[in-house]
Amino acid sequence: MDPGEIVAYCDGGSRGNPGPAGFGVYIQDATGGVLAELSEYLGKRTNNFAEYSGLLAALEFAVTKGHKKLRVVSDSELMVKQMKGQYRVNSPDLRPLFEEARRRTLQLERFRIEHVLRDKNRHADRLANLAMDRGMGRAPAASPAAAAPPTPKAAMFRGFVKGGVVHVLGGDLPDGIFVKVIPE
Repeated sequence: MDPGEIVAYCDGGSRGNPGPAGFGVYIQDATGGVLAELSEYLGKRTNNFAEYSGLLAALEFAVTKGHKKLRVVSDSELMVKQMKGQYRVNSPDLRPLFEEARRRTLQLERFRIEHVLRDKNRHADRLANLAMDRGMGRAPAASPAAAAPPTPKAAMFRGFVKGGVVHVLGGDLPDGIFVKVIPE
């Protein structure tokens, strides 16, 4: 793998098609370190809409964070083949998402996309399911420690929450991390 390349594992799904939908994106740097975990509930959408939404989130992350080389890994054969130009995009709902994804890829030095089987995309699948659970008002199921993603250099920061905003005392949080707030 190219040292400047980041990898985004993307997944989208819906419970029913269309149905409550969400996406998950698990992004790693060239050394396998976790850069970000993205997930969002999308409302009532199709699974293909959710897959493209995950791809767009990965592209947005790469572009806004200044990454020039992105490899996307997805278990959506349809989306991968459409992005590679092997399949046409006939759906009027997917066409604008496809076109926006193509526009964003042009902002990168290099963009690659590849299809994998679902078991090779488990972190993104987990995030997509968490997004759907949140949107449906379900508490996320406890997952075994083995299924949890690796944690990059866990650190303890002190701070407080006011008005729903986390304020860190004595420093700044690095970009792209998630915060777990524990009451004292």
